[in-house]
Amino acid sequence: MRIVNDIIKEMESLAPSYLKEDFDNVGLMIGDRNKAVNKVLLALDCTLKVIEEAKREDVDLIITHHPLIFRKPSNITTDTLQGKKIIELIKNDISLYSSHTNLDSVENGLNHSIVSILGFEESSLLEKNKNVSSAGLGRIVELDKEIKLQNLIEQVKRKLNISNLRVVKGNDTVSKIAIINGSGQDFIAKAMKLGVDTVITGDTTYHFASDYKEMGINILDVGHFSSEQIVFFNVMKQIESKFNDIVFIESKVEEDPFTFE
Repeated sequence: MRIVNDIIKEMESLAPSYLKEDFDNVGLMIGDRNKAVNKVLLALDCTLKVIEEAKREDVDLIITHHPLIFRKPSNITTDTLQGKKIIELIKNDISLYSSHTNLDSVENGLNHSIVSILGFEESSLLEKNKNVSSAGLGRIVELDKEIKLQNLIEQVKRKLNISNLRVVKGNDTVSKIAIINGSGQDFIAKAMKLGVDTVITGDTTYHFASDYKEMGINILDVGHFSSEQIVFFNVMKQIESKFNDIVFIESKVEEDPFTFE
């Protein structure tokens, strides 16, 4: 019989909690480490829809990328969305584990895996982790030869299976790319100092976009969700391969909160 702690051990082996950023919260959010596990649901976020999906699928454990409990709650009641989720999970005996910035930065984690998903081979770290030199947030790809920005846009759309993205056109060509999953605009200044001319990330804001356009930097904002969900599922196959006796399913109900109409 497998238990929650068996999976936690493999998750910690892949992405140790000490790799997380100081602001982050990772690990077992809700549940019993000794609870038996037969079925696991993977999702980027623990939404109410995901919890209902877990109930329908008779899931024992949900593993998410984004933590449900980010900061210490002042109370847990049905008056808040977070409280509703926590209570619903406990009532239905569903455990919840989250691996966030530690899974982003680790070698073979999200930041590393998106490089190959996008069709690139070699990359280097944008910002090294303070605890492990082989881990860190963001990756830099240096192309053998310059390509057109439009060609990169089409490549990214195809590889991430998205129909549109926001583009800041600082120049027409690309030779050195910074790739940061999720919210990456805080890394753009450092990327620029390292000679990057193009950034692929999510969650960029107007003034950042305006300033970097003037400075000649291209930004491909694919959105937070699109930069992480497909990559998270891909990375979690490493965990799935360790447990032939547990069923892992990917959420079919979660969706990008943004739509383009």
